[in-house]
Amino acid sequence: MELQLTRSQLVRWRTAVFAIFLASGLSIATWASRVPAIKVTLGVDNIQIGLLLLGAGASSIIGVFMAPVILARIGAKRGMFWAMMIFAAGVAVIGVGTDVVHLYWLAFIGLVGFGFGNGSLDVMMNVEGAAIEKQFNKTIMPLFHAFFSFGTVIGAGIGVLAVAWGLNVFAHASFMTVVILVIAFFSIANVPAREMTMDPVDEADRKSWRERLHIALSAWREPRTYAIGLIILGMAFAEGGANDWLALGVVDGHGGGEALGAAALAVFSVSMTVVRMIGGPLVDRFGRVGTLRVLAATAAVGLLLFILAPSIPLVFVGAALWGAGVSLGFPLGMSAAADDPAKAAARVSAAATIGYVAFLCGPPILGFISEHIGLLNTLFILVGLVAVSGLASGAAKPIAGSTVGAGHHAERR
Repeated sequence: MELQLTRSQLVRWRTAVFAIFLASGLSIATWASRVPAIKVTLGVDNIQIGLLLLGAGASSIIGVFMAPVILARIGAKRGMFWAMMIFAAGVAVIGVGTDVVHLYWLAFIGLVGFGFGNGSLDVMMNVEGAAIEKQFNKTIMPLFHAFFSFGTVIGAGIGVLAVAWGLNVFAHASFMTVVILVIAFFSIANVPAREMTMDPVDEADRKSWRERLHIALSAWREPRTYAIGLIILGMAFAEGGANDWLALGVVDGHGGGEALGAAALAVFSVSMTVVRMIGGPLVDRFGRVGTLRVLAATAAVGLLLFILAPSIPLVFVGAALWGAGVSLGFPLGMSAAADDPAKAAARVSAAATIGYVAFLCGPPILGFISEHIGLLNTLFILVGLVAVSGLASGAAKPIAGSTVGAGHHAERR
């Protein structure tokens, strides 16, 4: 069916998906900012906190894996709504389990729901983002991911205020649950019906659950999926490694204080967010492939400077280049995976699964290796991975019939 939306409807759709990305970031920062309080209130150790993280991570991957089936069955509009309901409920249950009934297993259930909802939403909101890109015929995915980053920053700030005001986890989680629900109801109302997006349905062709699952798995048989996966793997590994080890690298590797470590991580995060904000026009000018290659080189240079810098100021420069370099790997990988509307959900799911595995498994692997060769030496692994990502960036070239991300510099000569 041909899309027939007014300019106003398209803008409302885009704004709605911006808000959905923001809500996902808010929920993640809400949980992350209260981990210390959850640990103390429940009286658990680091191993039990690790199990909570494992539950959230495993359910996230299941959500990513199941998202194409959900999309095929009920469409993005309803699918995103229920995913947001699930992770909002998960946030609320975490608060109840922590402060109301003091039950570790209930907090665990909350984390499982939180993870599943966010994982499935991740695929669906990226598919919607790709559909919006095609309607505007320009690269917008980096900006969508910038809104996710805004959500994590805002959520972390609210977490700081909650701690400063003495709010327990239940009160904080309850407030954020209401915020997420409000965003869900108002944003989903502005998402077009499925017939007008990238998940059209033929009422005469009702496939069985097994057939839908088979279609969802079809992307894993395509070589392009794995090539795009390499782009995402290297960049996601480097991004996740920074989130967990950059600050410690400043402290243990370069002899800086804890404040300098936190400041360097902030520089990394700000740099990444800024490039995501301006990344769309850059991609439309130079194309996905050229942009990814330059950014992979930028990330490699930043990492090498961070590792080898003889002074703290140069360490900060390295952190900034590192953040800028890895900023667009995940969003442009998602955009490339969604080039073909008919297979967007399955391909985005497969690419997102690779990214999630890198985010979840990468930091612990780096930690284990660092025990044997030192943290800064371990970061050389990330240099190699972003180099591989740059070499694989040709896979992000738009497929025939897709113009988003192709670059327009040649047309302007």
